[in-house]
Amino acid sequence: MTSEIWTEKYRPKIFSEVMGQEDIVKKVQSLTNSLNIPHLLFVGPAGTGKSTLALIVVKELFGKDWRDSYLELNASDERGINIIREKVKNFARTKSMSNVPFKIIFLDEADALTPEAQQALRRTMENYSSICRFILSCNYSSKVIDPIQSRCAMFRFKLLEKKDIEKVIRKIEEAEKLQIGREAIDSLYEGSEGDCRRTINLLQSTASISPIISPELVSTVISNAKPKDIKVVLDYALSGDFQKSREKLLDVMLKESISGQDVIKSIQKEIWNLPIEPELKVKLTEKTGEIEFRIVEGSDPFVQLQSLLASFVLTGIGKG
Repeated sequence: MTSEIWTEKYRPKIFSEVMGQEDIVKKVQSLTNSLNIPHLLFVGPAGTGKSTLALIVVKELFGKDWRDSYLELNASDERGINIIREKVKNFARTKSMSNVPFKIIFLDEADALTPEAQQALRRTMENYSSICRFILSCNYSSKVIDPIQSRCAMFRFKLLEKKDIEKVIRKIEEAEKLQIGREAIDSLYEGSEGDCRRTINLLQSTASISPIISPELVSTVISNAKPKDIKVVLDYALSGDFQKSREKLLDVMLKESISGQDVIKSIQKEIWNLPIEPELKVKLTEKTGEIEFRIVEGSDPFVQLQSLLASFVLTGIGKG
């Protein structure tokens, strides 16, 4: 079973099944029940329920014939002005044949639309608002022009908390007859960072190996550096032994096939568990941000990570 099928299988089907966005769900459900729906703009990180909530709204409104009154465009579609002028406009100008007096167009990742396409979209939203409603989702509202934002009711989605992720995991555990311990749930949550879709994909990957989900199995699938390995690297550095710290870091990166950016993230998390003054933790956190920027810009990851370890060594010997 592919990850897409698993994700679809466990996608919430009704409002009450959407995890972690209770306030948003309550408001959107009220609008849906009253048929008093404005244009909607869902903003937030990936895997937090934006597309799912849009689909639930559509299915609640139109029932089993929802596909006749619904158009979805996602990131795989063309995002230029022509798609707005032709496909979107042609769908928006036709009257709904259902009992609901309007149709719905869902634009996923609307922040990927070109500026010209967004300008064309604002006019379409204005001209056909009586017979068509738009639901837009995006990761960054700053990339959506102000005229579109002002035409929409905006809802900001947040990353899911551990208790919400755990509910999803336990539901899948029961349905798929898996065995998932508390530590494995912690590992899945840390690996997904509040992204429910990623949690489901990670769980499927581990379940395909064994029905008994352990933290070690999750770490293997995630391919992140184990916290205890990173702690050894940092302990060597803080004790002033740059050579051993460097060798351990190289061993971790080669053995686990971990990228420089993933190592940086693991180091950043581990900094706050180090037995050093809070002021030094702040300085080292700032240094990790600088090193990550250099790696993203194309610098050699291992050279930059060695530079970061040198900062830890200087901190450990009191010169940081």
